[in-house]
Parts: sequence; structure tokens; C-alpha cells
Amino acid sequence: MQSLICIQPGQFEYREINKPVLQKGYSVLEIKRIGICGTDLHAFEGTQPYFEYPRILGHELAATIHETGEDSGFEKGEAVTIIPYFHCGHCIACINGKSNCCVNMQVCGVHVDGGMRDYLSVPDYSLVKSNGLSFGQLALIEPLSIGAHSIRRAAIQKDEWVLVIGAGPIGLGIMEFARIAGAHVIAADINQQRLSFCKEKLRVEHIINVSSGNVMEKLKEITHNDMPAAVIDATGNLKAINSAFQYLAHGGRYVLVGLQKENISFSHPEFHKREATLMSSRNATRGDFEHAIRSMKDGLVNPSNYITHILPFNKAKDNFHSLLDPVNGVIKAVIKMD
Repeated sequence: MQSLICIQPGQFEYREINKPVLQKGYSVLEIKRIGICGTDLHAFEGTQPYFEYPRILGHELAATIHETGEDSGFEKGEAVTIIPYFHCGHCIACINGKSNCCVNMQVCGVHVDGGMRDYLSVPDYSLVKSNGLSFGQLALIEPLSIGAHSIRRAAIQKDEWVLVIGAGPIGLGIMEFARIAGAHVIAADINQQRLSFCKEKLRVEHIINVSSGNVMEKLKEITHNDMPAAVIDATGNLKAINSAFQYLAHGGRYVLVGLQKENISFSHPEFHKREATLMSSRNATRGDFEHAIRSMKDGLVNPSNYITHILPFNKAKDNFHSLLDPVNGVIKAVIKMD
């Protein structure tokens, strides 16, 4: 079978590899769609933490069951997506129902080879039923689930002000689920095209272009001097992360979804006087996946807003670099296998 392997930063290569053999407790999937996310782009750029080359990328997957065991709960030919955070099941996190931050985490397409290939073997526990969604819709569920998880972590309440920094695919999902939770959403980014998308397509109430004007003053104006009850970073940019501590309301929560390799720093007195909460949000749980699927089925999330670019698998190698160019206006790119 054919695979697309990231050999080193900036270089992909097609290779023939062995088709996986069915093992107990696993299912073999025939891959249909692969969503491209920031992790894949950062790996291609050479800026992704915890990453080793060569690696088969791809964890936002839509597939059908090619082979499965009798006790998997799934049938051959059934459409599925996967929870791509393969966990051990016995560490402190897993025991406490937080398999999304398993001590021994193996993320598909990051720590182990992912889905940019014809067939992929995955643990049965990672399978998620399609609930009637199309392959294109299923490829969106994982990044949307990350957004849903971050909103649950932040314990967003109705009518709270929520500032989401970063209008990439993950940030967009965070905005969607903040809106679904009943919050007043503020989107901040340096890309005016993406901010306009947030306003027009996602019904985000307020947008702030960080590169033009005083962010603090705009936030005070929007929130009537209260400032956001929750600030959620989806950039992973060190300057953006450090700057956003000042945007918190007193008693507010700051959630880091984007990942940064360096140390973050902030004024302890300013943070302390707010009695603020700092937390990370990593991956998502099965409950978040189910919430994302229900929200799409119920029309609360419009999948047609997201997929702007489709690459045939046989052309992905030569065109992947174009996804990094802001001129191309990529919101979400998907690789199509068939």
C-alpha cells in the first residue's frame, strides 16, 4: 500500500509499505479523508514539539472499517472517525477519566505513524461511530472536539465574555463551542481575512485585529470595562501567550490550547490580584467527540464553513507547501484518498 511520509522538515516522499495485519483489540481502517491541522503544518515546517522524523502524518481521519474483530462493536464497511490519542489505560490520568492527557500518550501522526496512507491499524477503543456524517464532516470532528474540550475546561457560562486569540482551525472551533455555550465571543488575530470569516460565517460578535490599535482599550470598550471572564489562546505564539495575561477579568480563567516550546512569563502581582486561574487544555475526550458530532448533526456547527481546499492524495506531496501561504486563504485543507 502507498503512504506519504514526512522525511524531514520541508520534504515529503511517497513510499510503498506493508498493509497492516488485523490484531486482537484492533481494527484496520481504509482511510478516506485526512484533515490537515496545525500539527501537520508545524511538523512540515520543523517547528512541532515532541516530534521525530521520518513520520507519517495525519490524525484528523475519516475512514471505513476494513477489518475488525467480532467483539469490536463495529462492522466491516462502517464509516468512522477516531480519537487519535492512544492511551495506556492504567496511569493516573487514565484512571481518573483523563485519557486525553495520558502519561504514556501516543498521538497518532505525532508519536506514532498516522493516517496519510491507504490503511491504518488502530485500537478498537479509539473508534467513533459516524452517526450519519459524511467523510468530509467526520474529518472535522477531531479539531472541533479540541475546541469543545477547551470550553468545558474553561467552564464557560452563558453571557460570559470569552476572548479567543488565534483564528486558525482550532481557534474557530473554540469560538463555535463558546457560542454554543451561550457566551459573548471576541476573536483576536493579526489576519483580517480570518477575522472577517469569524464575523461573517461563525457569527462572532466582536473581532479585534491585534496588529492595528490598542487591544486593551478595545476589550474594555467591548466588555464595558469588565474584561473577558475567559481568555483562550489558540496561537501557541510566545508573545501572544505572554501578552494575554493582562486581558483577564478579575476572577478570570486563562486556558492555553496552543503549544509553545519555550517558558511563559507573566507578572505575578497582576495575576495574583485577579485571583486568576491558569490551565492547559490538551486534546479531547470521547464526550467531547460526541458533543462535536451532536452539534454538527443538530445544525449548530456548519461544516461547509470550514473545508476550503481539497488535495488528491497523489498531489499532496507537491502541493502541501501551498497550505502555509496566507495568500491562499486556507481555513481547512483535506486530503482525499479516493
